Amino acid sequence: MPCGLNARSITAGVYESDTAKFVRQTFNTFRETQNYSTAATSTMAALQLSCPSVTSYLPYEKGVYFPEEAEAANISAGAERQRHYRAVVALRKDPCEVNLWKCVVAFRGYKFKTMSGLPFTYTLKKGRGDEFTKELWIDRREDSKSLAWSSVLLAYHNIGKIGEVVDRPKALGDIRGVSYIYGMFYRFGLIDVPEKVNKMKK
Repeated sequence: MPCGLNARSITAGVYESDTAKFVRQTFNTFRETQNYSTAATSTMAALQLSCPSVTSYLPYEKGVYFPEEAEAANISAGAERQRHYRAVVALRKDPCEVNLWKCVVAFRGYKFKTMSGLPFTYTLKKGRGDEFTKELWIDRREDSKSLAWSSVLLAYHNIGKIGEVVDRPKALGDIRGVSYIYGMFYRFGLIDVPEKVNKMKK
């Protein structure tokens, strides 16, 4: 590391020109043996910087995406939007349980809305093998509740036609947590909602 430039000064944005040079040097070293995304991730880990901090110093490379497992806090807002877009497109192109799960993984932490306009997010926990467990933890202000993947699948299989209007959550079945599933499916593009339901469309 250049003299007088430590991790704390980098994080604080001090000596910005030196920081930019050092980030690029570190990235280029990793880039010799790794692809763009992996080299950027390695640079983040080596310098203990966030993704936006690192990528702001790197040349833009079209088509570069971060893994769907990467936490939203570790990728830029643009990368997160791209991840959402790719997951939705893949699901609409090939509606199946595998792509539905990939959508669920990609959208963790995203602010959804129920039919009544109440916001909610969900998180996923990891189990053995560092893989996500098939259970969604719905975060609603003071408390959180679990939503089983089996419930999501049950609602999914109750969709008559992909993209059709579903009048209300219960139309997907008498399923625990269906009001949340309804909001998720709308955002995923699996269903549409009645025109009168403006709160979900804002």
